[in-house]
Amino acid sequence: MTTETLLIELGTEELPPKSLKKLATVFYEQITSQLDAADLPYQEAKWFATPRRLAVKVTALAAQQADKEIEKRGPAVNVAFDQEGNPSKAAQGWAKANGITVEQAQRITTDKGEWLLHKAIQKGESVENLIADMVNNALNKLPIPKPMRWGSERIQFIRPVHTLTLMFGDKIIPGEALGVSSNNLLQGHRFHHHEMIKLTHADDYETALKEAYVQVDYQQRQQAIVEQIKAAEQSLNGTALVDEELLEEVTSLVEWPVTLIGSFDENFLQVPAEPLIYSMKDHQKYFPVNDKQGNLINKFIFVTNIESKEPEKVVFGNEKVIRPRLADAEFFFNTDKKQSLESRLASLESVLFQKQLGTLKAKSERIAMLSEHIAKAIDEDALLAYRAGLLSKTDLMSEMVLEFPQVQGTMGKYYALHDGEPEPVAQALEDQYRPRFAGDSLPEANIGCAVAIADKIDTLVGIFGINQAPKGDKDPFALRRAAIGLIRIIIEKQLDLDIATLVAESITLYGDKLSNENTQQQVIDFVLARFRAHYQEQQISVDVIQAVLANQPTAPLDFDKRVSAVMHFKSMAEAETLAAANKRVGNILAKFEGELFPQFDKGLTTDAAETTLADTFAAIREKLIPLQASKDYQAVLTELSQIREPIDSFFDSVMVMADDEQVKVNRLTLLNEIRNSFLAVADISLLQS
Repeated sequence: MTTETLLIELGTEELPPKSLKKLATVFYEQITSQLDAADLPYQEAKWFATPRRLAVKVTALAAQQADKEIEKRGPAVNVAFDQEGNPSKAAQGWAKANGITVEQAQRITTDKGEWLLHKAIQKGESVENLIADMVNNALNKLPIPKPMRWGSERIQFIRPVHTLTLMFGDKIIPGEALGVSSNNLLQGHRFHHHEMIKLTHADDYETALKEAYVQVDYQQRQQAIVEQIKAAEQSLNGTALVDEELLEEVTSLVEWPVTLIGSFDENFLQVPAEPLIYSMKDHQKYFPVNDKQGNLINKFIFVTNIESKEPEKVVFGNEKVIRPRLADAEFFFNTDKKQSLESRLASLESVLFQKQLGTLKAKSERIAMLSEHIAKAIDEDALLAYRAGLLSKTDLMSEMVLEFPQVQGTMGKYYALHDGEPEPVAQALEDQYRPRFAGDSLPEANIGCAVAIADKIDTLVGIFGINQAPKGDKDPFALRRAAIGLIRIIIEKQLDLDIATLVAESITLYGDKLSNENTQQQVIDFVLARFRAHYQEQQISVDVIQAVLANQPTAPLDFDKRVSAVMHFKSMAEAETLAAANKRVGNILAKFEGELFPQFDKGLTTDAAETTLADTFAAIREKLIPLQASKDYQAVLTELSQIREPIDSFFDSVMVMADDEQVKVNRLTLLNEIRNSFLAVADISLLQS
């Protein structure tokens, strides 16, 4: 079989850096899936991406599909021939369409009768005839939310397209995409290589571009940036603040990365580090640098797209650009300090939280009262919690946060300390937004936990209370994130709080603003549904989660203890048998239409296995009372596991649905008491082996 290297490249204007990697990987997936569907084998496929190109290279690709034997079934024999055995028009038409005569047709017999059959060899298509359509199909499926048009054409794409390269080995595959015909010309670096590159073979793709100052391999380019940043770190004896998102964006901005170091005036370090960092990272795509103690220094690392003969001029230009940005942050900080957070409370009256739910000032007052309630419940200083809740949104009215929304809460902490507020209050202002995303840190102290919980509960209750629950993937108030954050804080901080109680308190604080009569239950159900996502992230099986959810425990810490207990129980040898027994008991009781006895009557026992089961359970139940009171669910299930053999023997030798009504109801009562003891922890009948 003949094989060659296939190259597909689309040359464009600068593509959006935050979308580049996604576009490239989807393009790659679409091309390779089509090759697989077309039964075109290959050795390896790889994607490439720079700001001005998307590409896929496929090595050792078969030049042509293999020939296939296909079967084309015709009409049934009883339809294909008349009574004299002459071919019908249906048979003749089918044969003509397949290029044969009726007499040349074979026959096939199935359980539904006999049919005409034609076996033919389908000639495999060549790569040259297939690739252009594949490319157009792939381009049509790229995730482009806002396509654009250019020139006088009506063609749309994410950016104007200049070149299309389709090569199979050293041959150009004819084709067209987005108004551009295929050739073997590639764009070099915009500044270092103005001339077009004439590619002679698909295998030479990476080498030819490297000679034109384009490092086309995305992963290699990113690794080169990482290594250059490390070298810069060592020269500064510091640590660059490199996050994955910024690194990916910078990789998507350059074709020939060159890393340099810039400086700024040390006086700017008197401003809190966070707005300086956001200014450098978000506005300029720079990597700020900390010293070994974790303090920001007046240096930054940046990646350029040119290899300048005078790099000091490039550095000077970037230093000149960042200075006004940092000066703005300094001005905002100094201006904001002239006004206390408390004095900003009145201005919150002019900002709506939600038009049906009132202003941010009203929300702050509710948060304050709910924070106070929570603080009392967890034995923390209620006055500090109230104060933190009241001031929680005041920094939103500061100049700094209006310019840098990402530092909300953080600036509140700095301004609170400047105002002389107690340290726990200041820290709580920053902590209220945590966790901001999956895996983010939690509030440092319990005062912060109280405010964070109060804020999330207030938002959940308010939005559900006006019938604005999330639908599908639309969640404008980030209620799912709030619910998962709520769960994490309460569980990981070991706080003895009940969601139902907090929701009820929050509803009271809203007064007559809520129109949904089912707010409490809907919020509880919504939060309970988030437990599944929370535990699945920890690789806990769904059946364990469902077993606990069946009881709908509304205290997250209690929920967590039950999950741990059920996980431990599931690992025990007795678990499978007892889960099946509980399921059997549940099914029997579901079919019973009468009333059970208030309690099991041992005087009605008539079978030794029944007596053994009753005695064993009675002994276990005595031990369960203190364990259940202390919520030692693991010990409860461990004790109950001892009932496996007696209940197996009971089902083997005892007829539950006895003819004697009294005996039957008594046995059902015993089984119900046993089942309820398990249900006090979880519905273990939902466990799967």
